[in-house]
Amino acid sequence: MLTPEEDMEIAALSKQGWSLSAIARHVGRDRKTVRGYLSGEREPGVRAKPGPDPFDRFEPYVRQRLVDDPHVWATVLFGEVAALGYDRAYQTFTRQVRDRGLRPHCEPCTSSNGRAHVDIDHPAGVETQWDWLELVDTPWGAKAYVLVGALSHSSRFRGWFSEHDDLAHLVVGIDEVSRRLGGVTQRWRVDRMATVIRPGTAEVQRSFAPVAKHYGVDGVDPCPPRHGNRKGVVEKAIHYLTQRWWRTAAVTTPADAQAGLDRFCVEVADARPRGELTVGELADTEVLRALPEAPFPVEVTEVRLVAANALVSLWGNRYSVP
Repeated sequence: MLTPEEDMEIAALSKQGWSLSAIARHVGRDRKTVRGYLSGEREPGVRAKPGPDPFDRFEPYVRQRLVDDPHVWATVLFGEVAALGYDRAYQTFTRQVRDRGLRPHCEPCTSSNGRAHVDIDHPAGVETQWDWLELVDTPWGAKAYVLVGALSHSSRFRGWFSEHDDLAHLVVGIDEVSRRLGGVTQRWRVDRMATVIRPGTAEVQRSFAPVAKHYGVDGVDPCPPRHGNRKGVVEKAIHYLTQRWWRTAAVTTPADAQAGLDRFCVEVADARPRGELTVGELADTEVLRALPEAPFPVEVTEVRLVAANALVSLWGNRYSVP
């Protein structure tokens, strides 16, 4: 591709009687390129397309998806068009979306770009951050809660679906998530949830202290007031799984959702790059404390309908009743 200045130069040299070969040597281009610009077949500043753009046949689909959901992640869209046969790289895909102006403008998103932030150092194996994700609209018609635990150093996270966010379900979720993470860190960090931290203080609830002792953590740290970014690792994990998985998850029951989330965490979330390693590879270098053989004893109440065969479904399993 020649610049407008180079195009003017070769035109002037041609009028002076220079041969194609001499002009090509002078400007450092091949004869075919020079001939194309002198004949008017090529336009300066515009790169010649080798053929039809592979993205053209996917543009209507991408455009409609972004009209239906302007905030869908590009990684999600890329996975969808790749499944439909798009064979170019992710960077090429995002450039096409950007250059063609396919994503509708969103003023709140634009105004939030460029905000200052602070990166906090998280040593390996020291901290797990916990938080609840509340899902109001679910395929099975009932509100769901997802307890998410994230290793602050590597960003590896796991989640557990629950029907409630009370203390009993929190304790069960901590055990489930910790076993999926492969161990326990030295400390836990939580939002100022009333089941863990006494409201208005930074003190751990007496009812939760035995849980921390059972799992052998050194302490539980609440986030300082009005400093939610102190648990930014788990908040980012929640944002990631919500946008990357839940928005398009093909699930119909809580058991389906739990199985799908487990697969997503291992196959997709752990494959995210972190420098020269992936999240999974970095997490494997963290030394975690061993979990106790038995979960912390807690009584959980669940309401279930008994099927005609005298079985009830609970957390992906079926149990018989008298």
